Amino acid sequence: MKTQIEQRLTQEKEKVKNYNKLRYWCEDESRLGLITLWARKLTAKGVQPIGIEQWCFDYLWLYGLVEPQTGESFFGEFSHVDGVCFQQYLKWFAEKYPEELHIIQLDNGRLHTGLTLEIPENVILLFQPPYSPQVNPIERLWKQIKKKLKWELFENLDSLRNRLSQVLQELTPQAIKSVTGWDFILDALSVAYI
Repeated sequence: MKTQIEQRLTQEKEKVKNYNKLRYWCEDESRLGLITLWARKLTAKGVQPIGIEQWCFDYLWLYGLVEPQTGESFFGEFSHVDGVCFQQYLKWFAEKYPEELHIIQLDNGRLHTGLTLEIPENVILLFQPPYSPQVNPIERLWKQIKKKLKWELFENLDSLRNRLSQVLQELTPQAIKSVTGWDFILDALSVAYI
């Protein structure tokens, strides 16, 4: 029985024969803003936790790609989520890694399936089942990133960007691999000889 990866590679055999190396990535977008992210706080029994919070609705979108096998990552910031931004993000990614063919697992969001979307020559999109974010390992990475931002207050988006840049720089490939390198994905990649 062929895996979904093998089926997709068979469909794209013209692309596959042009590249010597094949890589598997997981993609998603996450919104980060000036609203305070809540988290549990350790307090004495019966003592209500106290935290300063703000309700400012300015935000940015972080587009992310991670490679579960190596922990390598590629992030881009945008003001919103749509097909035009996704198109630009794919272009930047394809230009950064031009020598390899990339399979990208992603959800069925409207921005990923737009009719005007031009997929770069070295990219193959692999759609996960609808309404199943739990099968995309990058979702766990978003949780890790947001965990580092809990209870922090930011004056403006620039201060959030600075802190977010610091958090992303602290992410080592080993840390990303430990969060995203799920056994079932790595097993499927080995069966597909990736």
